[in-house]
Amino acid sequence: MAGRRERCNGCGVQLVVPPKAQIIRCSVCQGVTHVNRTSINPYIQASHDSINQATDLFKSLMTTVITTVSSTSTGHPFNHQYHYQPPQPSVPKPLMPPSQHGRQRAVLCGVSYRGRSYKLKGTVNDVQCMRYFLVDRLGFPNDSILMLTEYETDPFKIPTKQNIRLALQWLVQGCQSGDSLVFHFSGHGSRQRDYKMDEIDGYDETLCPVDYETQGMLLDDEINATIVRPLPHGAKLHAIIDACHSGTVLDLPFVCRINREGYYKWEDHRCSPIYKGTNGGLAVSISACDDHQTSSDTTALSGYISTGALTYSFIQAMENDPGLTYGYLLNVMRQIIREARTGIRLKGPIAALVNKVLRTGLSQEPQLSSSEQFDIYSKQLVL
Repeated sequence: MAGRRERCNGCGVQLVVPPKAQIIRCSVCQGVTHVNRTSINPYIQASHDSINQATDLFKSLMTTVITTVSSTSTGHPFNHQYHYQPPQPSVPKPLMPPSQHGRQRAVLCGVSYRGRSYKLKGTVNDVQCMRYFLVDRLGFPNDSILMLTEYETDPFKIPTKQNIRLALQWLVQGCQSGDSLVFHFSGHGSRQRDYKMDEIDGYDETLCPVDYETQGMLLDDEINATIVRPLPHGAKLHAIIDACHSGTVLDLPFVCRINREGYYKWEDHRCSPIYKGTNGGLAVSISACDDHQTSSDTTALSGYISTGALTYSFIQAMENDPGLTYGYLLNVMRQIIREARTGIRLKGPIAALVNKVLRTGLSQEPQLSSSEQFDIYSKQLVL
C-alpha cells in the first residue's frame, strides 16, 4: 500500500512517504524532509488502513456485475468494446413511473458520446455497477430504477436533454417523507458564464447530455429547481455526479471544504436572494471534483475495465463499510484516487490537458455539498 504524501521542504514537490518513515530525501533537489505525523487526522489514518480490503471487495463486485450482465444481457458487451446497434423502431410513449411507488427510487444516467472524438468508455460500466450496487447490495426495487444510456432500445431512455429532464421530474414525482432518492450521472460536465448573479465564482456548472451540441447543456439552476427545491420534509436525495466541473452542480447552499489531513469547514454559497435549498428535506451531492477541476475515466482503478474514478471509489468505499460517515467516505475516496493516479485519462474533451495534469501531479478531489450543515464525522450515509 502506498504511503501518504508530504511536500519537500526544499523545492515543494510532493513526495510519497513510505509507511513508518521519519525522513525522506527528495529525488529532485536532494533535500531531506522530516515527516510530520502528528498532524494526521485519525479519520484519515483509519481510511488508509482499510483501502486494500475495500479494493478486494470492490473488484469482487465488479467481477460479479460483469458475469451477470454478460450472461443475461443481449445488449452491448459490458466488458469489451462498445459496438453500435441501431435502435429498433418503436412507438413513442411517455416516460412512466414504476408500477409501485417505493421508499427508494433512482435515476442512473451514463453518457458515452459514441462516435465522437471526446467519447467516454466507462460511463455505461458506471451505471451498470451502480444499478447492481443499489439493487443487490442496498435492496432498491428493480422497478424503482430508471437507467438512461445510449444503448437502450426505448427512445425515451436515451440520455438526451429532454429525456434527462423527464427522468429528473419522475425522480421527485410523488415524493414523500421517508423516501430516499438517488441521481447518478456519469458523463461530461462543463461550466459557463453565470448571468443570474447567483454563483460565487461567476460560473454555472453544467451536465452534458448526448445531444448537448444542438440542444444545449443542463444547467445547475435547472437541476436545483427540479430535484432539490421540491424535496419535502423527511425525504432525502443523494446525487453522485461523475463529471468534470461538478463540485456545485446541484447549486446547494453549503459546500464542505476538507483538507488532506481530514479537517473540514462548511462554506456558505448563499450569495443571492434566489432560494437554493429544499422544501424541508435533505439534499447531498457527492461529486467527482471541484468546479475548476476535471475528472477521470480510467482503467487504473479496476485494473481491467474503464470506470469513472468517482463511481469506482464511491462503490468501493461503500462496499467496505455500509455504515460509514460522510467524512470517512470522502477521505477514503480521495485516498483511493490519489493512490491510483498513474494511468488516469482525463474525463473531458480536451485531451491536451492530459500531459500537463500528470506532469504537475494534479488530481481530482471528490467534493461534498449539502442543503444543510452537519458533522461529517458523526452523520452516517444511508441511501
